[in-house]
Amino acid sequence: MSYQNVVPNQLGQAAITTSVTTLYTTPANTRTFVKDINICNTTGSPITVNLYFVPASGTASSSNAFYYAQSVAANSTLHWLGSQILLPLQTIQMSASGTGCTIIIGGGEAT
Repeated sequence: MSYQNVVPNQLGQAAITTSVTTLYTTPANTRTFVKDINICNTTGSPITVNLYFVPASGTASSSNAFYYAQSVAANSTLHWLGSQILLPLQTIQMSASGTGCTIIIGGGEAT
């Protein structure tokens, strides 16, 4: 597959909870590029977050962590800008030490 058609897309936007949850799953026959991650802490206390790029049929763990126990300061935003590629059926999963953080991820899908 040549992956010639690339469509920019918001890959996900959500509140991060204390349980590991899936924010995004790469569709079959698609590759996803992650370009931009923003995590906003709207509380008056720091919160630690975990973000995982999990292989297809895998589970979130330290072996596939993108951020692991990353502290987000009170009333601030953690911003990452770069390039990561997700393969078909790979997921982005997340969790936090408490409630009060939101996440927005931008990138694109190539078919």
